[in-house]
Parts: sequence; C-alpha cells; structure tokens
Amino acid sequence: MLYHFLLPFAKQFRLLNVFGYISVRAVGAAVTALLLSFIVGPMILRALQRQAWNQVVREGTPDSHAGKGNTPTMGGLIILNSALVSIALWGRFSLSHPYLYIAVAVTVWMGAIGFLDDYLKLRQKKLGIKNEGLVEKYKLMGQVSAGLLLGLYLWYHPLSPNLPGASWTIPSMKFVLVLPIPVLAWLLYPLATTFILTGTSNAVNITDGLDGLAAGLSAIAFGTFAIFSYIMGRVDYTRFLFMFYLQDSGELTVFCLALVGALIGFLWFNAHPAQVFMGDTGSLALGGALGAVAILLKSELVLAIVGAVFVGEMLSVIAQRYVFKYRKKRYGLEYAQAHRVFRRAPLHHHFEMIGWKESQVVVRFWIIGILCAFLALSTLKLR
Repeated sequence: MLYHFLLPFAKQFRLLNVFGYISVRAVGAAVTALLLSFIVGPMILRALQRQAWNQVVREGTPDSHAGKGNTPTMGGLIILNSALVSIALWGRFSLSHPYLYIAVAVTVWMGAIGFLDDYLKLRQKKLGIKNEGLVEKYKLMGQVSAGLLLGLYLWYHPLSPNLPGASWTIPSMKFVLVLPIPVLAWLLYPLATTFILTGTSNAVNITDGLDGLAAGLSAIAFGTFAIFSYIMGRVDYTRFLFMFYLQDSGELTVFCLALVGALIGFLWFNAHPAQVFMGDTGSLALGGALGAVAILLKSELVLAIVGAVFVGEMLSVIAQRYVFKYRKKRYGLEYAQAHRVFRRAPLHHHFEMIGWKESQVVVRFWIIGILCAFLALSTLKLR
C-alpha cells in the first residue's frame, strides 16, 4: 500500500525513493509487525481470557503440562493480525507476479482451518464432550485442497519464464529438476505441492507443544527464506551465485520478515511460562505460509534442511505410531507399550521424559534450527 501510494510522489520528494527498495520495505515490515504485536497482543489476550478460551491439553503429554489447561489459546490471531497488516502496508502486490497474493491466500486459508479447529475444541470443552475439534478428514480436505489448487495454478501459470511450473531447484546444484512428460507433470506436481503444504502445516502443528518452540523455529525458518527470496529476486546476485532468477520473488522478503517480526513479538507473550499459546490458528497458518514460500521459490528441498526440526518432530510421531501398531499386532499390547521407539512423542516430549527441562528443550531445539539455517545458507555458494 505504501509503495503504490507514496512512490508516485518520489519526483517531488526524493526521500520517497526508498520505498522502491525491497530491503527498506522488508525491514519496515518486520518492525511494523513487531510493534503491532505489542499493541494488539494485550487486546487479543484480554479477549481470550474473557471468553475463557483456554488451551485443550493434548492426550499423551507429560503430567507437567496439566497446568497449561488454564492458559488461553488461539494466540495465532496476534501473529496473523500483526503480520498481515504489515504485509498490506509494505508489500508491492502485482497481478503479473502474484507471489504475495498466493502466500497471503495460503496463510489465511490455513489459519481459517486452524481457527475453526480451535473454536470447535473449545466449544466441545465447554459442552463437556470429547475435545476432537474439526473432524480429521475435513481438516485434511482443507489442507489438501489448498495444495492441489496451488499446484494446478503454478502448473498452468508459471511465475517465471525461466522455470516451468513443474520444476524444483536442487540445493548446491546449478541444474533444475523438471518433470519431462506433460501428462505426468500435470498429475505429479500438484500432488507434490499438496504433500509439501500439508506436511509442513502438520509438522509445525505437532511441534507446537512447548512454550516458544514453534514460534522460535518458525522465525528462524522465515528469516532464512527471506535471504533466499531476496537473492533470487535480484539478477546480479543470482548470476554471481549461479542461481535461477525469479522476477519479483523478492517481494516474499517482505512477507517473510513481516512474519519474523510478528513471531518475535508473539514470543513476548509465549515465552516460558507462556501467557498464551498460538493454537492451531497459528501453527497451521505458519506451516502453510512456510510451505507456500518454499514452493513459490522452487526451494522445496531447502525447506527440508531449514525445517529439519519440524521434519524430525513429524517423523517421531509417525515412527511411534506405526511401530507401536506393528509390535502390538505381532507381540501383544504389553510388549508394545514396554518397547516404544520414544518415551513420548512428539520428539520434544521424549526429551522432557528423560529429564530435560522445558526451557532446555526449547533453546536447544532453537540452536539446532539455527545450525540447519546456516547449513541451508551454505548451499547458496556451493554451486
């Protein structure tokens, strides 16, 4: 909004030329989102407390988490309000290269699914019935529909003439992986985007089990992708690093740093002991946004590196569930319960069960997330 409104006056007021620089607008978006979170955060927190919309403690969590049932949830509204307003102010929206439109649309859609899930859980809790929230198949249908629509759109409307729709860049490699057969590409690419978008949103959702864990890791991941999007949106940098130039993809820098600012602001309220949790409203939206950015930047494989902690959390749940089912069927319930893969899943609860304090788990997982970010950034030059 500021770009479209103020830049035409740059001839009269030369200082306004700064709004043409993505770097300035991205930093402005981060600072604006941070300040907005400090403003809207207390208001949303008071509203959640008045409604008594408190966290529904998941089954299987350690006993030390029992007291968290008195903490408000749906704090993802703080993140979404702060970030989206900031993006609207500082972003340059273009129909010819709709990076921001797509990223915002996916974020809002996933956030709406999470909001509905949170609301139904809280409603069911007040009515004294089992807290299942949104039926699992309907939640999955919503996530899958977003992935399929995004994949089909990018197949029919590639965002860059340099790369076909059904393509992926390979970390540390100069070449691009392209599906050669059109019919095969039309089928497989939407399925791939669906898998990435659904998997990422659920992985962030599963990781959101400790105070500040998902918020901190998400801020690290979005900060990393802000660097990738800035570089990939510049001809000179991409030529120097042997990367593929994606015209106007630099606008995703504004998107990513707005979310970084909103997440840092949210951590003010979510740091241990948390005053509010993001709930599915925040975790599904953040996962969807992260997956969408990776897909738009043709950097899906980089996402696996940047989000290695999210991947590990998801795999820990899958391994725990299916190994337990196998051992139960083969050896019986008693054996399966005594020989679990992890003491508790997701992975962060396993470390709690072996004696780590909650704050230790969070900070150490953040450190791993930072190391993964450095590893992802190192692929920029290894070409």
